[in-house]
Amino acid sequence: MLSAAWNMTGYEEAYKALTDIVAYLRKINPSAARSLEEGLEETLTLHKLSVPESLRRSLGTTNIIESCFAAVRSHLSRVKRWRRGDMVTRWLATALLEVEKRFRGIRGYRETEKLALSLQSRSQKTTGQVARGA
Repeated sequence: MLSAAWNMTGYEEAYKALTDIVAYLRKINPSAARSLEEGLEETLTLHKLSVPESLRRSLGTTNIIESCFAAVRSHLSRVKRWRRGDMVTRWLATALLEVEKRFRGIRGYRETEKLALSLQSRSQKTTGQVARGA
């Protein structure tokens, strides 16, 4: 049921489907219902930004960043002498540069321009509202 809601293309229909799930969960597991309800808007951020389906599949999970963290952790696990703070920064930068070589392209990357335009538009609306309210 959840994945069906997240796979919907429109924000309104996905929001309606998730609120229906919250109502259903209230009867059988109030804690799960509260948890879903609490993060409802955040889970629909990509819908709200009208991110195309091809890009939404990649950005809709934390797999991208978790994969990067795991690779860096693996790379840094071999370091035995951590001295000063600047050395830690150098080791981390080196690990990220090594891990970057193994990155693959994001599915739907051609659609990132649409996402950038959507974010820019939202940012301008928000900035305009803050400036008018000041």
